[in-house]
Amino acid sequence: MTDRAPHPPSGPATAPGTAPRPVPGTPPAPHHTSTTERGSFILASCTCGWHGAARRARSQARTDAERHLAAAGPHPA
Repeated sequence: MTDRAPHPPSGPATAPGTAPRPVPGTPPAPHHTSTTERGSFILASCTCGWHGAARRARSQARTDAERHLAAAGPHPA
C-alpha cells in the first residue's frame, strides 16, 4: 500500500462571475467589453471578469456592456 498526499481541489481560482484579484502594485487593467452568442442568447462580458445577463436582443446586451463601462469609470492612462 502506498501513501498518497491529498490533491488540492481543481477548478477556477475565483468563483464564476467574479473578477480575478489584482496583483498589489499593478495598475488596474482597462475594461474591454464584447458580446458572445450562445444559442439564441447574447452575453456581454468584460476583460475584468464581469458577465452580463443572457439576452435575446443584441441591443440589450450592448446596453449592458455600456452600463458596465460607465459604472467602471475612466481607466488610467
